[in-house]
Amino acid sequence: MGQGIAGSVLALELIKQGKSVLVIDKPELSSSSKVAAGIWNPVVFKRLTKSWLADDVIPALHDFYEEAETMLGATFLENRKMLKLFTEEQEKIFWKKKAGEEMKDYLDPDTFSIHSPVASEAGAVLQTGNIYTAVFLEKTQSHLSTLQYYLGEIFNHAVLEIKNGSVSYKGNSAASIIFCEGHLIKNNPLFGFIPMKPAKGEVLTIHCEDLDIDYILNKGFFILPLGHDLYKIGATYNWQDLTDAVSPAGRNELEEKFRKLVPFAYEILKHEAGVRPSVIDRRPVIGKHPDHPEALVFNGFGTKAVMLAPFFAKQFVEYLDGKGELDKEVNCLRFFEKV
Repeated sequence: MGQGIAGSVLALELIKQGKSVLVIDKPELSSSSKVAAGIWNPVVFKRLTKSWLADDVIPALHDFYEEAETMLGATFLENRKMLKLFTEEQEKIFWKKKAGEEMKDYLDPDTFSIHSPVASEAGAVLQTGNIYTAVFLEKTQSHLSTLQYYLGEIFNHAVLEIKNGSVSYKGNSAASIIFCEGHLIKNNPLFGFIPMKPAKGEVLTIHCEDLDIDYILNKGFFILPLGHDLYKIGATYNWQDLTDAVSPAGRNELEEKFRKLVPFAYEILKHEAGVRPSVIDRRPVIGKHPDHPEALVFNGFGTKAVMLAPFFAKQFVEYLDGKGELDKEVNCLRFFEKV
């Protein structure tokens, strides 16, 4: 239930493994997946260390999205470098040191100078890129609809029936139900024990004719080229206002950061917002409800859904088939045991 990035990835993985699914979703309920930049980055910039499970999840995401492009007859995977602008010489020295050690697969040791949009020293992150999330979600929904695997409506928890070994919903029966509700999992009567810490994010899509870059630029925020002189810039973090409504404060924050870095004229074409489904320990929540094993959750991927969901979708399907175990760090029971 739910067709954001995580729900879409899981649905396609289930279909690939020969399962029949019914995805129930009302896109208007949450927009975080649709507005997401879809960037994956294997590097934690603060310490220049590998992102969690980077060595495993990066190959998995390539395998999944490349197969998905074939399945859906669409192109949405983009491999490209990410440039991190240095603020001081010591940062450049540290970068070179890490690139020659355990980060050699993800950091280019050859730092260099750029002159546009601003003169700066920069380092390149390797094995980065983005998926065009709106295309991926739209093509996935179309594919599910063609297979008659899609029901476009708001899910009503009150009419869900859970019996020993099966579930039923408005005349539809299945062995299990999987909740991929994003931050709205907080309203789920079965999985209310999950301590969510959602964060609203806002992004801008702009037209800037003079910028002319084909890489992702990072300096405390990102600039993602979309082609045809269009760029997505973001993102903000707000833990108080958990609505999908855009705000003047969010727009001002992004414009201020952009103008400090880019001297060129631009036009704002879109201002969008969505609430990221982050969990308090910053790990996904996956697994079976302890009292109702027919009800499962696949959620909480936050800002890293594009990167993490393919790896854990495969692990999750193997777990459903009794062929493997869930990583303890993502098993939802880690929170239930503390209730």
